[in-house]
Amino acid sequence: MTESRVKKSILNARVNLIFYFLSLGLSFFSRKIFLENLGADFIGLSGTLVNILGFLSLAEMGIGTAVAYNLFKPLQEKDTEKINDIISVLGFLYKKIGIFIFIAALIISGFLPFIFKETIIPIGIIYFAFFSILFSSLCSYFINYKQILLTADQKNYLVTKYLQSALLLKTIIQIIIAYTLQNYYLWIALEIIAATLSCVLLNWKINKEYTWLKVSISRGKEAYPKNMQIITHTKQIFIHKFKDFLLSQSDQILIFAFVSLKMVAYYGNYTLITAKISQIFLTAIDGFSASIGNLVAEGDKNKIMKIFWEVYCINSFIASFLVFALYHLLEPFIFLWLGEEYILEHTILILLLINIFIMETRKTVDMFNGAYGLFADTWAAWTEGSINIIVTIIAALHWGIIGILLGKIVSLFFIIVLWKPIYLFKVGLHEKISIYWKGVLKYLIVFIVSFLIIHIFTTILPINPKSSFIDWILYATITIPLFSIIYIYGLYLLCPGVKSLLQRIPFINKYIKP
Repeated sequence: MTESRVKKSILNARVNLIFYFLSLGLSFFSRKIFLENLGADFIGLSGTLVNILGFLSLAEMGIGTAVAYNLFKPLQEKDTEKINDIISVLGFLYKKIGIFIFIAALIISGFLPFIFKETIIPIGIIYFAFFSILFSSLCSYFINYKQILLTADQKNYLVTKYLQSALLLKTIIQIIIAYTLQNYYLWIALEIIAATLSCVLLNWKINKEYTWLKVSISRGKEAYPKNMQIITHTKQIFIHKFKDFLLSQSDQILIFAFVSLKMVAYYGNYTLITAKISQIFLTAIDGFSASIGNLVAEGDKNKIMKIFWEVYCINSFIASFLVFALYHLLEPFIFLWLGEEYILEHTILILLLINIFIMETRKTVDMFNGAYGLFADTWAAWTEGSINIIVTIIAALHWGIIGILLGKIVSLFFIIVLWKPIYLFKVGLHEKISIYWKGVLKYLIVFIVSFLIIHIFTTILPINPKSSFIDWILYATITIPLFSIIYIYGLYLLCPGVKSLLQRIPFINKYIKP
């Protein structure tokens, strides 16, 4: 069973990384083409509409997460009848949610002329973009709901293959349209075409992969009363989903409300870079959640604690690497890529990186809380959301984007940094929380010391990363490996989970003492 989990995780990571590198260069190239030929206002509009409709997707209430959790055991036991029932229930519930989202979107569409009254974009384009994005969103509820089985079964690489292929093809054609025709309608229409194509291909593959899968809305309606535990978990998860939206998906809406539509696009340049850099690591660990769910289901406490610190080591390295690299390289890259006018205040970068560090290091605790089904602390989500809203409104009125980021950081600190680990160790792992804080403190000290050492070194390094892309690459080639070497060595000396993790790497294993 363990070998199967490892193989599936490796396969997921391999496929995700392939598509990551295929899309990385295309993303930055397309962003520049879109900004130059379609304008910052249109790109800002597109991002804002995606986030408005993302707000409606909160009607999903976390049902997908609850279903994935409830699939772990029947998948392990190969109970195909139970799996069919659960997926059918998901289809039954998603149909209701999809109808609700469609009606709510129709109501919101009546207010679009007032929401975007100050934009230079024609109202016809705004409506066409709105309903095209809505169509793509509704596909998840009416057609693509069966993909949850692939995710729970650690076969997310199949989802990646088909969805990312459609996305890459769409982006290439959009680049051609933007550069040659500057036609907003054709550019938007590709959203509908790509969504339809990915739906057809993905469902064909699911039916081929699981020949025994026989799901229907009518079966879901009948099986619904027997699977009320899904609703119980959903009620607990919903407020967490709502809070997560406020913290991670509402930035562009808030920037539009408190600053401007154009600034949505400027800030979007930063988040595009941070998202793409984060994605390379996320793709490598994306299959861990299902694997951890299966591990917890087996119930070996010693193995669970060992894996906890190994996963924390991975996430801590990712967070530290991202913060160091982005702090030293993001602004010079934007300067070379788009121009000096697209660089925001340096304080915004610092706050953005603090937020990234917290969001990356939290993932280990989140994965294990999810594996244990620990969603009952709904008060924490209410508290986190309330702190975020209050601080954001007050601070954003005075400081704009800086205030929005401050609201996120303050709320994350009290709930994600302080409370969530306590909840996991007390209710899930049944261990003393002091074990966690001692381990985390060691990781934090190693990061700060490593960062300061190499940062001081950069002040005497006779290379200006803003001079040219060659100098930027040379600067990165020198500083990032140095930071990584010092940081990893510090982790090896002081931090839990590092040695056992390194022992999993064949060519390193022989040099590590057990």
